[in-house]
Amino acid sequence: MAIVAIDCGTTNSRIYVIDSHDNIVGKGSRKVGVKDTAESGSTDILVNGLREAYIEALADANLQETDVTMVLSSGMITSEIGLRCLPHMTVPVSCDDLGENLEEVGSLGIFPKGVPVYFVRGVRNKMVDDPTDVGLVGMLDFMRGEETQVAGLLASGVCRPPFTLAVLSSHTKYISVDAEGRIVGSVTTFSGQLFAAMSINSVLAKSLQDDGSASPEGFSHHVVDSAMRWTEEVGILRTLLMVRFMDVLMKTSCHDRRTFLEAIIATEDMLALQQYPELDMDLQVPFVLMGKPNRCEIYAYLLKKKIGLEHPITIYDDDAAVDALTVQGLLHIARKAKLIKDKE
Repeated sequence: MAIVAIDCGTTNSRIYVIDSHDNIVGKGSRKVGVKDTAESGSTDILVNGLREAYIEALADANLQETDVTMVLSSGMITSEIGLRCLPHMTVPVSCDDLGENLEEVGSLGIFPKGVPVYFVRGVRNKMVDDPTDVGLVGMLDFMRGEETQVAGLLASGVCRPPFTLAVLSSHTKYISVDAEGRIVGSVTTFSGQLFAAMSINSVLAKSLQDDGSASPEGFSHHVVDSAMRWTEEVGILRTLLMVRFMDVLMKTSCHDRRTFLEAIIATEDMLALQQYPELDMDLQVPFVLMGKPNRCEIYAYLLKKKIGLEHPITIYDDDAAVDALTVQGLLHIARKAKLIKDKE
């Protein structure tokens, strides 16, 4: 018998099949997410994509639908453009709270009737006193899916609280976890989507295309330092254009130009950490970085250089490790809800 876990995002969704020993034995994925709902005005693309990924994951595990005992999901699937809109929980939020607030949602036209399907609620910062005062909007933030990754970190014991989890994906999301293992707030930026927009839909696109040359291991500190310097001195809008100058007027590799762009955005991202004191979050704690290897290296370097971080930095830059973390988090939350037995 197996449990199915779903990680539904903005542009991609993954489905995992988990055996009785908590091992991932099957996986399916589709390039589909709530962005498709937002663009089409219908959930049909998302439902069909998840159904296809579900069948793929079962086939990968050599199982049938009758072998599935439960479905667990987190992420953007619970948003207003997902499949069932669930209100966020307000910080502070513990794993016990996440378990107590699991929502059973039905088959959704994806799963066989009779198989219980549970959604994990997202988490938001404390609401402002006056929701009509846009001057307070900078105090707000929310997450859907990352709370499950926090639960996975806590279950794994790799990083003891307090810590900050920085998820470097379509956004950068800094999540503060206190000494009691509670999510106490988050700060999110538009970083990953800005990189994608510059790489695909801007004058920089040609300068960032893979030129076929071998990429060196890691990154050049000189390139990152240069991007940091110019972003700080003349601002992000002028520095973005320097990627083009590096291509047309200098002799540089595509790898260095992409690193330069990543470092521009990462330098700008560091500004968001200035909100930590205002949100009663502790900045001087260990960090966990989750994302692609080059991006994680750049952020680790800038956290030490710009923020003066002296605490350890743990990096998750392997897709399989991130997959396992998400699955561990969903199982940990389900155990808190007494839906499955504790591990012996």
